[in-house]
Amino acid sequence: MHVEWFGQSAFALTGPEAKVFIDPFGDLSPMASRGMKFDYPAISAEGVDLLLVTHEHLDHNGVEAITGEPATLRSTAGRLESPIGEVVAVASEHDEAAGTQRGPNTIFVFMLDGVRVAHFGDFGQSELRPEQAEAIGEVDLAILPVGGGPTIGAAGAKAIVDRLQPKWVVPMHYRTPKISFLDDAEEFLGLIEHVERLDSPGFETGDLADKDGPVVVVPAAP
Repeated sequence: MHVEWFGQSAFALTGPEAKVFIDPFGDLSPMASRGMKFDYPAISAEGVDLLLVTHEHLDHNGVEAITGEPATLRSTAGRLESPIGEVVAVASEHDEAAGTQRGPNTIFVFMLDGVRVAHFGDFGQSELRPEQAEAIGEVDLAILPVGGGPTIGAAGAKAIVDRLQPKWVVPMHYRTPKISFLDDAEEFLGLIEHVERLDSPGFETGDLADKDGPVVVVPAAP
């Protein structure tokens, strides 16, 4: 499976039979008007079969950036049918106050090209609840926010890694040279034994190392 990071929480995952896009961003000029730098390149993605939106914030719900007519699951929960089979959409919150500050968030879990993926969106709870962990189940690839602020930071992300024990972890939603807010990923990376920094925003899961313990894979900022 090919994984491509477009910045922030936007990812395209492509297998031999389908392409999934998660949390695209569109026009972010309203953020710039508030003095927030957001310089990731505009998203260009074709041939998307399934589009997932974890929550309805501007830097995650830019569905207009995705061409074609993909099946779309946005800001929902349940066990849902899709072009790639069942998607488990786990209800969660964007904050530590039961969603009363920043609203709901969806953790999307699905299988693609033999890899079980969990994308955590803007997960902001103080911890993963037992029933959420049970619904997520075993995970090969966990895509986690690590930049703090409105989401979990280093310690929260590490707790999820310890709980789920995925083969690979991809950090997201953190400060890079392209954005002017959030914390960077370095504190989180310092908590993990196996870290692989890449020179490209994209990678093949078949090329990743298989270690005794989770490997954090850090794509280059696009």
